[in-house]
Formats: sequence, C-alpha cells, structure tokens
Amino acid sequence: MNSVTVQVPATTANLGPGFDVLGLALQLYNRITLRPGAESWPDAFMEEAASHFYLKTGLPPQAFHVSISGSVPRSRGLGSSVTVRLGLLSGLNHLHQNPLSPEDILRLVITLEGHPDNAVPAALGGFAACAADRWFRTEVDPRLLFVACVPKFEVETKKARSVLPAQIPLADAILNLQNSSQLVAAFATRNYSLLKGSFGDRLHQPYRAQLIPACLEAFALAEKNGALGSFISGSGSTLMAICQDNPEPLVSAWTDFFGPELEIIHVLAPDNQGVRILD
Repeated sequence: MNSVTVQVPATTANLGPGFDVLGLALQLYNRITLRPGAESWPDAFMEEAASHFYLKTGLPPQAFHVSISGSVPRSRGLGSSVTVRLGLLSGLNHLHQNPLSPEDILRLVITLEGHPDNAVPAALGGFAACAADRWFRTEVDPRLLFVACVPKFEVETKKARSVLPAQIPLADAILNLQNSSQLVAAFATRNYSLLKGSFGDRLHQPYRAQLIPACLEAFALAEKNGALGSFISGSGSTLMAICQDNPEPLVSAWTDFFGPELEIIHVLAPDNQGVRILD
C-alpha cells in the first residue's frame, strides 16, 4: 500500500450574516500525507475521523503515519480542522481503492464538524450555501480577492460559541436573513456589486468582537480602503475583507493599524477545485 498526499484548501465561513450556512474556499492549503505502518493514530482527533471511515466502509481498522504541511493556521477561523479531517478521510479512501464516493466522504466530515459551512467549500471548492444535509455550490470569479488579516492570537471555536446568546430579537434575525440572501444572490449571479453593504450581522459578530481587539474599528477601516465588505472569518481570530479592485491600500492600512499584533496578511484568490489527491 503506497503513501498518499491530499491537498485541502482553507475556507472562510459565515461571511458575516450567514452563520453556520455560508462558506468559501481559498487558495491557501494544507497537505496531509498518510503512510502505512503505524501502530496507532497520532491523536484522538485523527483516530475519531478514521473510526468513522472504517465504520462506514466495514473494512478492518488500521492506523497510518500522518504528516501535515502547509499554511493554514490552527484556531484562526480558516477551517484548519476541516483540512485535517477531509484530507485524512480522502487519503484513507484513496489507499483503500475508493470504497466511498466523494459525497460520502463529505457527509462524514460534516458529521465530525457538526456544521457544513467549512466542509462543503473545502471539498467542492467555490462558494457554498449549506443546509444540514444539502447545499448549493457555485464557482467564484478569480478576480475577486480576499484579504485575510491573521493576528498572533488564537480563538478557539468552543470559546467563540460560548459567548453567543441563546435568543435574539426578531429584527436581528430579519436583518441577517436579508443580508445573507443578498450574499447568496451575489455569488450565484456573479453580480458582486450586491455584496456591498450586505455583510452586516447581529447573530454572532457583535458578541465575538469582544474576543478580537479592535475588530469593529478594523471593519470600518476596510470599508474606507475600498473593500466591498469585511467580517470575522469563521469564529476568528482572522478578519477577512473582500476586494474587487487593488487590495494594497487595505493591506497597508491593516498592517499599520494592527502593528506588532499582526502575524501575517494574505491576499488570496478563491479556490474553485476543492480537495485534491496529489499523488
């Protein structure tokens, strides 16, 4: 049995108002390599994913050596857990002569993640609007650019969810429905002018902003420097802005604004391919 390397794109989820529903794949990648011969999996996270694969296929379980390389950071709202789960399951499927379909693999990842907004675009590429068991997917114009501002600190998804209220006012829910509908329409029709003014959110970002210092000020700065809109990527800590024109003014403004608290800024094109077997 040969080794296999799987490439999985980073994702940005929620896009502001589309909480646990909207996601998009980006040209930033992790690569997961599986090699036979291990006596056990490196950790419980990978063992859980493998257990789901072997339970689904009925094949006798076995462990593999795993190595991970790439540029998707952990706990920064860029879908790092999906890159590992999807990469591992796709690699196992390849090494076992593909007993599962790509959709079977994707549904296993959604089960493990608990929500589909990162899993679907990572698997299929492009933009996705997701329900629990179905999704709409479309490609994204490569001229649309995504400016990812990655600070030096992490935000764990569990902590980011713990600050959310159990109930919200009806008016807040309506605003989110209005804005998320405009976002879906913009990506479905490639009429990206509809994105302008459609990233407002009252479900999660006002509460998660307290975990990301100067988050709201950074959003205002993005709009002043030509962004169509900006939002917390996933549960954070990365902030994301979307640009149709030259992103350099925003890159410069965010670099100056965050100063020593900034780890890196990526200017990323969308990924329309999704997960790939490299060898």
